[in-house]
Amino acid sequence: MLKKIIFGFSLFALVFSCSSSDESTISSSSDGFDRSTMLTNWADNIIIPAYQDLDAKLVTLKADKDTFIATPNQTNLETLRTSWLNAYKVWQYVEMFDIGKAEEISYKFQMNVYPVTVADIKANIDNQNYDLSHPNNNDAVGFPALDYLLYGVDVTDADILVKYTDVNYQNYLSDVIDQMVLLTDTVLSDWTSNYRATFVSSIRNTATSSVNKLVNDFIYYYEKGLRANKIGIPAGVFSSTSLSTKVEGFYSKQYSKVLAEQGLKAVKDFFNGKNYNSTLVNSSFYYYLNYLDRASLVSNIRAKLDNGLTKIGTLNANFSSQVETDNVKMTETFDMLQLAVVSFKVDMIQAMNISVDFTDADGD
Repeated sequence: MLKKIIFGFSLFALVFSCSSSDESTISSSSDGFDRSTMLTNWADNIIIPAYQDLDAKLVTLKADKDTFIATPNQTNLETLRTSWLNAYKVWQYVEMFDIGKAEEISYKFQMNVYPVTVADIKANIDNQNYDLSHPNNNDAVGFPALDYLLYGVDVTDADILVKYTDVNYQNYLSDVIDQMVLLTDTVLSDWTSNYRATFVSSIRNTATSSVNKLVNDFIYYYEKGLRANKIGIPAGVFSSTSLSTKVEGFYSKQYSKVLAEQGLKAVKDFFNGKNYNSTLVNSSFYYYLNYLDRASLVSNIRAKLDNGLTKIGTLNANFSSQVETDNVKMTETFDMLQLAVVSFKVDMIQAMNISVDFTDADGD
């Protein structure tokens, strides 16, 4: 009888200890690094401020859109274009955060899928019967759609202005921008009212914990969103020929380089833990790797990112033109950016004991 009592108590203790484990408790396999401080820095000093800035820039874009629709002249068009570019630059700092509400609503796919499908945009404008939130319209909305609507709907600015005397064009431009504002409001509101607490408290080393998911988002953005989409695909690295129409900012013909530079600066800043609104640096990958005695890896990654920025700086402002006139520079830039992929995808995550949760089809 005594043995049964002891066995029962032991079983109860075992079940209780297993069931009481949650994301707020560091797992036994933890390396001891203070993930909570890092997550707090990410949320409060980088992610939320970046979303707040994007939200503010989009509010300005919406106001300038309303002014332009009311009076479609050259001055108002230029103002609207400037607001679009300012918001697009900030977007480069949030695209990598495909987590929480952003992941749930496929935020990035409704904000920055390029190249756009012009036929879809034209059909939407002509029919005025569209659901911009439907996945079939991901290639007809967001920043790339505005690139087309503000620069590509006709050849000259004078002709573009004539287009916007048509209420159908006015409606579509308005609806695209309003949707971008709504989506961003939704993601930001969730961060500030709900998700931040969940994000910061999820400190364990598990596949679904905040650190592990964001590490994967960060690497995926660098490898796919930046290296492949901005450089590799237009340069023809993954195809039998170069694809000059697949650049970011294709219709404006002057901002591909600016957007790529902003994207890589965002990667560098996040790696270092630089606050979005200041030069202060707090806990991030840089701190984590130093804690793990991987200072040489930190130096290696920083050098590769700096070299990537330098290489992008040698390119034409219009990547479409760069591909068509001297594509070797594009492929060389891709090769330079590729060097950091191994550092992130192998060396960094092995040091942190984190697994990659996505597969690639690049052959790298």
